[in-house]
Amino acid sequence: MERNASSLLNSTFLPTQLPFSATSGPNATVKPFSVFDGCDHQVEGILFDLTLQCINVVLGIPANILVIAILIHNRKEPSTSDIFLGCLAFMDAYFGTMTPVSFLNLYVWQSKGVWSAIKFSYGVKDTSGPLFLSCICLDRFVAVLFPVLFGQLKHIKYRLSLSIVVLCLTFAYSAAKVVGGLPNFEKVFTGEVLATFLWMVVCNLSILWALKKSRGTGKGEMHPVKKKAFKTVLSILCIIVFNYLPPVALFPFENYYTPDVFRCYVQPVGFAFLNLSSTIQPLVYLSRLEKVPFLSDACVKKCFLCVSAKDKKTPPAENPPAEA
Repeated sequence: MERNASSLLNSTFLPTQLPFSATSGPNATVKPFSVFDGCDHQVEGILFDLTLQCINVVLGIPANILVIAILIHNRKEPSTSDIFLGCLAFMDAYFGTMTPVSFLNLYVWQSKGVWSAIKFSYGVKDTSGPLFLSCICLDRFVAVLFPVLFGQLKHIKYRLSLSIVVLCLTFAYSAAKVVGGLPNFEKVFTGEVLATFLWMVVCNLSILWALKKSRGTGKGEMHPVKKKAFKTVLSILCIIVFNYLPPVALFPFENYYTPDVFRCYVQPVGFAFLNLSSTIQPLVYLSRLEKVPFLSDACVKKCFLCVSAKDKKTPPAENPPAEA
């Protein structure tokens, strides 16, 4: 969206500030930049978003780098979704590195050029996350519900082509976000997040239904591989609901809020949940792995104590390598 929650922190301190409508009209006076963009006395939502972005710096960046290293380590035996996961992890790590840059620009550099780079990173986050998650959901949807078609489309060239399309859409959206001034541009993100959210929910529910329906006879136990896939898809569905439901539930009702309330509270809170996905997604992926390369078992136990304890209780036959 044109006014990303984090775009509220977008410039230098200035002693005066024009009213909200100061920029309306072709000959209107340009509104001066302000650190809180008119929310100087309503900073709670902004601080909430910044707190979660700090979590991305502390946990998200190392986790995403580790995911990329694991995908490279397992490149000889890749899963079909690895290229989507790698792109998503790279974009999330890039987004996390821009948070300290944003702080430095706010209080040290105060550069409009740097701010344009920061704004570009918000466009990358707005677009790459939903689209690459949708690609992962599509890959698993075809694999579970249309296995014959999946076998015909298993070549990496199809996923590479789809990744290139997603990257082009991401960079086009981000560039337009930097330029600004496009009519109704903020509705692009609202439409995108609504469409991808509905697709991912329907897709994952269909997969869960198909896997649940395919229980074997006798004891009624699900096949170990399908059981693992069921848990994987269920975890993705939880991520989707937690990270994307707030903006989906709030942003379409922009006209019901006053401009100040929407800009200072609704947007920051909605984007805060979406931005936190940069940490949650890699941690969930790592928690599903039976063995995390490059890390000792003691380190893994400290990071994922509950998950590790649960996995160790499960027989090895029921824990094939995760097709994340």
